[in-house]
Amino acid sequence: MKLGHDKKQIPAKKTNRNKTLTLTKLEIKKFSSRLLIPTANLSVQDLENKIIHDDLLEISDYLPNQFVDLLFIDPPYNITKNFNERTFRERKHEDYESWLDNWLKKLVRILKPNSSIYICGDWKSSSAIFNAARKYFIPQNRITWEREKGRGAKSNWKNCSEDIWFFTKSKNFTFNVDDVKLKRKVIAPYRDEKGTPKDWEKHESGNFRITHPSNVWTDITIPFWSMPENTAHPTQKPEKLLAKIILASSNKGDFVFDPFLGSGTTAVVAKKLERKYCGVEIDEYYCCLAEKRLAAVDKDKSIQGYSGGVFWERNTLSEQVSSARSQKSPPKADQPLAEKVKSKLTGDLFLFP
Repeated sequence: MKLGHDKKQIPAKKTNRNKTLTLTKLEIKKFSSRLLIPTANLSVQDLENKIIHDDLLEISDYLPNQFVDLLFIDPPYNITKNFNERTFRERKHEDYESWLDNWLKKLVRILKPNSSIYICGDWKSSSAIFNAARKYFIPQNRITWEREKGRGAKSNWKNCSEDIWFFTKSKNFTFNVDDVKLKRKVIAPYRDEKGTPKDWEKHESGNFRITHPSNVWTDITIPFWSMPENTAHPTQKPEKLLAKIILASSNKGDFVFDPFLGSGTTAVVAKKLERKYCGVEIDEYYCCLAEKRLAAVDKDKSIQGYSGGVFWERNTLSEQVSSARSQKSPPKADQPLAEKVKSKLTGDLFLFP
């Protein structure tokens, strides 16, 4: 099902501090040549580390069987939303559920027996997602994450959260709990009778505890204009969010597939974390944005808010710098250590992970 007409956006002039990723005409030409447009059945090798520029429903039958370890799906929610002149329109709840089922059932055969599936939604689409997916997969959990951006509502509660349903193909699946622990500040540190910190550590930058992950995520920062990962895509997911999912539910070398790739966050994070990836995206401009982001990974594999093997709470940049300072070798004479570490952790001095 085509969502509308293609449009190749050309960037407007922006300030030096605005890091939003855009494309020139020459870049569109360059990156569009890298895209895969399938015309026949595809092998796993054909798909490895590729972006498919096409409609998911039209190419799903070309995909091979049982090659996906982790399926991440961020479909259009059941609201009217413009995607670069393609418009997805709100429909009745039952019709939206049928739309989900129409393409979801085609993806079942591409999954390995021990694969994991994550599907994003908001409060209006969440129940339809659950109803459609539970016919094919085993529900394991529902993650709710705080989407802190957005205006307040005058006649309703401000909508600042989204859901991610976690399913698996079977009872045998990957979950690397030690790879997704959260480093949190300890407000009221407790010591035992000997004065030894209990379940926390004292650092130069404060007191911290390494905690197990829960299904409520309050440490996510939505991409905004001063972040190098930011694009013009209206529903772009943060790299930090994908890093949690990819680290938890896949291993190095596993295959991550995203059928609604958008501006490429899933592929970018998979590449940074040494996984194979493939994504499908109907819009050429978004495909090219994804290719540009993937090319940049060769120079910078950092993920904002994730360093030292743990995820940090929001607004802890100074603590991350201090922690990294104690682990880094002395800087070059022409670059202060704090600036060197801060640049590595965030890619920009104006970011607040």
